[in-house]
Amino acid sequence: MDGVSTATKTRPDVDTRPEGTDQTGDDTPKMFHYVRKSKIAESAVMGTHVVALCGEVFPVTRSPKPGSPVCPECKRIYESLPSGGDGGE
Repeated sequence: MDGVSTATKTRPDVDTRPEGTDQTGDDTPKMFHYVRKSKIAESAVMGTHVVALCGEVFPVTRSPKPGSPVCPECKRIYESLPSGGDGGE
């Protein structure tokens, strides 16, 4: 193997975290949003985007755990809606 040399090439730091993640690399969303129940599974499986009550558009990638922070605008809108469920839409 005469004449063969090895070298280590360096790459610039590249941030590959999804948008909305913090600097620690934790990809947990900063807050969760209310979306139509019938759209959650489709988004999680197909990667389609959902529209939250507050107007935020995103693919579903996580499910909230008890005590997770909730978007205050979504919560305000949700609490102002008449009870009766999602209506299957």
